[in-house]
Amino acid sequence: MPLENLISKSVFKDASQPRYLAIAEELALHILGGQIPTGERLPPQRKLAQRLAVTAGTISHAYAILEQRGLAMARIGDGTYVRAPEQAPALSQAPNLTPVDLAHNVAIPTDDGRALSEALQRVAMNPQVIRQVLSYQPETGHAHHRQAGAQWLKRFGTTGDANRVMVTHGAQHGLSCVLRTLARPGDALLTESLSYPGLQALARLMRLQLIGIETDEQGMLPDALELAAKTIDAKLVFCSPDLHNPTNATMSQPRREAIARVLRQRNLLLIEDAVHAAAQAAPLPALSTLLPEQSYLLASFSKVAGPGLRVGYVEAAPQWLSKLAASMRADCWMVAPLLPEVATDWIESGVAEQLIAAQRAAIAERLAVALPMLKGLDYRSDPESPLIWLPLPEPWRAGQFSAALRHAGVLVRTADHFAVGRSPAPHAVRISLNAARSCAEVESGLQTFLSVLHGAPTAQMDA
Repeated sequence: MPLENLISKSVFKDASQPRYLAIAEELALHILGGQIPTGERLPPQRKLAQRLAVTAGTISHAYAILEQRGLAMARIGDGTYVRAPEQAPALSQAPNLTPVDLAHNVAIPTDDGRALSEALQRVAMNPQVIRQVLSYQPETGHAHHRQAGAQWLKRFGTTGDANRVMVTHGAQHGLSCVLRTLARPGDALLTESLSYPGLQALARLMRLQLIGIETDEQGMLPDALELAAKTIDAKLVFCSPDLHNPTNATMSQPRREAIARVLRQRNLLLIEDAVHAAAQAAPLPALSTLLPEQSYLLASFSKVAGPGLRVGYVEAAPQWLSKLAASMRADCWMVAPLLPEVATDWIESGVAEQLIAAQRAAIAERLAVALPMLKGLDYRSDPESPLIWLPLPEPWRAGQFSAALRHAGVLVRTADHFAVGRSPAPHAVRISLNAARSCAEVESGLQTFLSVLHGAPTAQMDA
């Protein structure tokens, strides 16, 4: 029997209960009862929505609840699958507590609130600037903002040429502009086998085919990229050479040069994510500096200052900026200039560097708490990254562990959150130290993490 037939409209017998919750509870009962086995793909959202006469958003909400309870996992572009029910408590058994967040990757609050307040006061005192931020801007951004952005991007080894820089509403917006300019539905895009979820969301929306490339402790492997370029008709490569999310891999200079040779020989266009590299005191020159005429460098402040400051930059060859500007114009006409004015103020006053230094200090403080607690475990960390990549010891499986940990009151990200397409995800988790409210909460969350990790699963999953 098709899975969608397991649920009928009778599930809505309690009119006071939200429909998405009724659907989630009914599916949970079928999963826990074994009618929907582990590994089974749940019905497509639109198909189930049509059967139950609800919106696709209602089904999406129901599936999200199943994910939160550890009963299901979503794979970008491939649907939602059932996880091991043995490790997921029934919905009614969920503990009533606010979980410790070791899952989300956000900047640690430092002095950015005061810095924003002072910058806005300076803007308010300058009538010329006020008039500027209330006026239309060129699609690539105001010349002053582009100059400041170019100066800031020099930290990644760029030339500082403002004619190569476009201002965006963050790196995700920049990535969207680049993909909408370069890619068409059905195109293949090569990226790390574990890659940025924002890229995966855009690929799904644009119907792009993501191809995962094998990696090691330095990131993307040149031989694997070469082989993919030979066998797959692709023209685009997306990669994060510095502090790769989620693994913390950073390319050495020889690795960058090897990757650049493949890109050059195969005439592949590079989209480089330098967002996490912003936290580094002395990052290596960006991979894009080795082939500046066929590269797009994406950067923003989101991992070193408040993510609500939606300011980013795309650095590319000048002939490409006019094409990117057309995407910007069709998308939102221009970047609203107030936030770029704040970012420009921070860059020119030196506040940006102060905030980056404060972020590194906050990261170091949390690592000093976390790393001694993880001694003896196989993990990968970096002194300038708040992320810890930890392969799970046997007999744990990622779905089991995440569900058990969630029930104990701690959230982490599993590798399947980053897995590209149908690439098999390792049984590993990413611990984010930056979303917790304090070092004490980091310590408390990791104590629970270790308690669950050193316990035995209540049921074994097949490998």
